[in-house]
Parts: sequence; C-alpha cells; structure tokens
Amino acid sequence: MAGDSVVVKTRKFMKNPLLSRRQMIVDIIHPGRANVAKSELQGVVGSMYKTASNLVVLFGFRTKYGGGKSTGFCVIYDSEDALRKFEPKHRLIRLGIEEKKERSRKAIKEAKNKGKKIRGTGASIAKHKAKRAAQAD
Repeated sequence: MAGDSVVVKTRKFMKNPLLSRRQMIVDIIHPGRANVAKSELQGVVGSMYKTASNLVVLFGFRTKYGGGKSTGFCVIYDSEDALRKFEPKHRLIRLGIEEKKERSRKAIKEAKNKGKKIRGTGASIAKHKAKRAAQAD
C-alpha cells in the first residue's frame, strides 16, 4: 500500500453448502488510489473470515464513477478440492492453479466445424473426438 488506507466491507453474505463455499459482495473504499490489487484483497478477506487466502476468489470488480469505491464478488471455498471442482477454468487459470492450454485458432475452428457436420446422438461423441484432436496438435 502507498500509505493510503483501504476499508473492506462485505454484504449479502450467503453460505452455499451445495457448492461448499461462502459467497458475498465486497465493497472496497480506497480514497486516493485508482484501485486495489486482488492479491492484496485476498489476504484481507481471508483474515476477516479466518481462512487461507488461496481459497478466496475475487472477481467482477467495478470502480464507481469518480473513483474511491469499488464493488465486486467474493467466493470463499471450504477446501482446495471444492475450488478445483466448482470454479470455472478461466478463473483457475487467473489464480495460477491451472495452466492455459495454447491452441491455434485454426485448430479450434476445425474442431467446431467437424462437430457441426454430424447430426443426432453421434454429435457429442464427434465433438469430443474433434476436441481431443485439436488438443493433440
């Protein structure tokens, strides 16, 4: 921090046992700063709810007009297994838990078009095979 204080408040707290997590909206008041890093907020929210900071997922932040206040969404998982199971791939990649698979644009398009050619019950099998072929490239 650059000497400026940051106030973190949570609202609309909800326990979600089906997804084994707690979820809430996070309001951040940060006068004198453009915004606050998610890594910094992970530690703050983790200590507020007495949990490890690697189980805290923050996303969807918007800074209010005029600055000084941001609002976003926070999810705290009960375990790392639940985090891996329920969290979308793109957020796992952002957190550094999973690696992004580099695929060429052409391979993705070929897989899509191959799947479009087959109709009926075999379509899902063909899409799966095409996806595997694209990953192998």
